[in-house]
Amino acid sequence: MPRISTVIIGAGQAGLAMSRCLSEASVPHVVLERGEIANSWKTERWDSLRLLTPNWQSRLPGQSYSGPDPDGFMTMPDLVRYLETYADVIRAPVEDRTRVTSVTREAFGFRVETDRGPWTCDTVVMASGACNIAAVPRLAAGLPPHIAQTTPLDYRTPSQIAPGGVLVVGASATGVQLASELRRAGHEVVLSAGDHIRVPRSYRGRDLHWWMDATGLHDTPLDEVDDIDRVRRVPSLQLVGGNDARFTDLNALQDAGIEITGRLVGLRDGVVSFSGALANCCAMSDLKMNRLLATFDAWAETARLPAMPPPERFVPTRVPASPRLSLDLHSGRIGTVLWATGFRPDHGWLHLPVFDRKGRLAHAKGLVAPGLYALGLPFLRHRNSALLDGVGRDAAFIAEHIVQSRANRAA
Repeated sequence: MPRISTVIIGAGQAGLAMSRCLSEASVPHVVLERGEIANSWKTERWDSLRLLTPNWQSRLPGQSYSGPDPDGFMTMPDLVRYLETYADVIRAPVEDRTRVTSVTREAFGFRVETDRGPWTCDTVVMASGACNIAAVPRLAAGLPPHIAQTTPLDYRTPSQIAPGGVLVVGASATGVQLASELRRAGHEVVLSAGDHIRVPRSYRGRDLHWWMDATGLHDTPLDEVDDIDRVRRVPSLQLVGGNDARFTDLNALQDAGIEITGRLVGLRDGVVSFSGALANCCAMSDLKMNRLLATFDAWAETARLPAMPPPERFVPTRVPASPRLSLDLHSGRIGTVLWATGFRPDHGWLHLPVFDRKGRLAHAKGLVAPGLYALGLPFLRHRNSALLDGVGRDAAFIAEHIVQSRANRAA
C-alpha cells in the first residue's frame, strides 16, 4: 500500500494549483482524478459554454494566459487544453481514472480507498469541485411521467431536447444561458425566476470582471463578511461568456419571446405553481446592480482613470402586468423541465464527522479538520475562491499550512 505525504483529490484547476504549490514547497504528493485532467469541464458542461471570466483572468500559480485574445472567453475545449498544458508544465503527479471511494481517519493520518487500490497519507486536500451534483428540488419526483427532466450536468445541446416547450427553472447564469439557447433553437421557453443578480457584461467601456478585479471586490476576504452562509449562496451573475450582447437578463429574454414567471414553489396533480413575488425579485436585482455600479463609479472617481466614459444606469427589469402563477403540465405545452437550480459538491466518499446539520461540509477558510483541507469552494477565503483567478491564492495558503504542520510533526 503506497504511503505519501499528501493526497489531492481532483485534477481540475484547484487540484492542479494545489499540486504546483506543494511542488514548490517540496511536499511529496499525488493527485487522484476519477476521469482525466479537467474531467468536469470536459464531460459535464454543455457544448456552447464559455468561461464567464475573460482570458486574461485565467491566472494560476506559475501560469497566465499568453494567447492572442486576452479579452476573449475560453470555450470548454480551450479550457481543457489550458489545464492539460498547465499539468504538463508543472509536472503534476496525476493518477487519472482513479476514483476515490472512501476517505477515513487512521492512527497516523488518513486512508484513501480508490477503485485502483488504497493510499495512506498524512494530509488530504479535497479539490473535487463545487458543482458535482445538480441541486434538483424534491418536488421534481412528482412531475407527470410524460415530462422529460434534465439538468445542466446532462444537457449538451438543444438537439437532445424533444420537440415542444421547455420550462427552465432558475435564472442565474446557467438558467438564462440555456433558456436563451433553447429559444434560439426554436423551442417555446418559460423561465421560472427567483432570486437573481442582473449585471451588464461591460460597463463604461470595460468588462464587468475588469471592474471587479480593479476595485478589489474579487479580493474581498471572508473576514469582511457578516453572513458567511448567505454570501456562499449568492446566485451567479446573469452573464454569458462573450461580448455579443451587453445583457443576458430578463429583459433580453423577454425580447426573444421567452415568458418569465416567478419562482417555482409547488406542484400538485401535474400543475406547477409560481410565486407572485416576481416584481419584488426583479426590483431587488436592479437595486443590487445599481449599488454595484455606484461602487464602480466611486472607485473610478478616486482613481481618475483617463478617457473613461461617463457613468450609466439602465432601464429597470420589465415585469409582466399579470405574471403566470400556474402551469398545467398536462396541457401539452411543456415537454421538458430543465432544472437550473444550482449545484452542490459530492463528498459521499468522505466518511468523517465533518458535516453540519444540513449535511454541508464544515470548514474554516478551507481547514476542515487536522490534516484535512478543502479547496475550490465558493468564497472559501475570498470572493473569487471558486474562480481560476482566485484558487491559486487559497492553494498557497493551504500549502503553507501543510508545510508548517509537517515541521511541527518533525520537531
